[in-house]
Amino acid sequence: MRRLSEGALVSAVFAAIIDGPGAQPRYGSIDLPPRASGQTLLAVLAAPLNPLDLLIASGEFHSARHEAAYVPGSECVGVVIESDVHPIGQTVYAELHVSPSAPGAFASLVLVGDADLIALPDGVDPIRAAAVGNSGIAAYLPLVDSAGLRAGETVLVLGATGAVGQLAVQVARRLGAGRVVGVARNREALAGLLELGVDAVVELHENESTEALAERIRAASGPVDVVLDGIYGAPLEAALLVTAPHARIVNVGNLAGATAVIPAGLLRGRQLTFSGFAGLHVPFAEKTAALVWLWNAVSAGELVVTVRTVGLEELPSAWLAQAASPHAKYIVVPRQTEESDNR
Repeated sequence: MRRLSEGALVSAVFAAIIDGPGAQPRYGSIDLPPRASGQTLLAVLAAPLNPLDLLIASGEFHSARHEAAYVPGSECVGVVIESDVHPIGQTVYAELHVSPSAPGAFASLVLVGDADLIALPDGVDPIRAAAVGNSGIAAYLPLVDSAGLRAGETVLVLGATGAVGQLAVQVARRLGAGRVVGVARNREALAGLLELGVDAVVELHENESTEALAERIRAASGPVDVVLDGIYGAPLEAALLVTAPHARIVNVGNLAGATAVIPAGLLRGRQLTFSGFAGLHVPFAEKTAALVWLWNAVSAGELVVTVRTVGLEELPSAWLAQAASPHAKYIVVPRQTEESDNR
């Protein structure tokens, strides 16, 4: 197989390529190796652009760094083209373990492990199914499995206007939370959360003291039973001050900083439970029930997700937009007609 960095061939698979740590994606092409036993070949219908993709490409992610060129994209919805296990023509959701030798989902065709995909239920829109994949998992599993959310409890979501946060406030409400409060920086995006069923929102202010922020959160939420934290740093420090006894805090990101002060007396005195969640480390088989729940909710109109679709050749510009926190989910939709002449 030709190296990724050698450029495109007429017969190649169209793809977005990251040439090394810190590089932006470029539109090009690659050669896929022959499908091996245990693999399924998919035509990609929809591949979400996730903050994780940008973090891995930066070379600063704690669990993955690729020195050589590779194709990013950790998940997709696609149609089975070749498989020894899955029916040809079946629409499936797939999770990918990307590396320089294992191209990801930002391509017109992709090879996936047979055990890393699940059939999409009938009637589920492929684009919206893709949109609530990794982001939905990062909202649902921390609330349900990690925090053990119970009906009537108060939920505080830090970073509530991002893709994960927007889904988290809706999941919490649908699971019976008694009060849901969202915290974020963008005033316009926060106003949009009220339309999703959030009870109150709190806007983050520059240079505000931890105590002042805690007072504003307390006024909006009262004692908090569950904190889903997507930003860490000072906002988390403030949120800890308004937790109820036996509250559960689950961290899923650190956009506001890589460190936070967690007072030992507060942790022990309120008997708080603090945990972290990274979907990358959760086996795919443990995600499938949550995925089906999310897809059913989306199909029933019970979860709303704002989607922006882009072609594969437009990914470089979407990549830059994602870095600016667009408060929407970019979905790459490759043009399969391009690929039909290359196989």
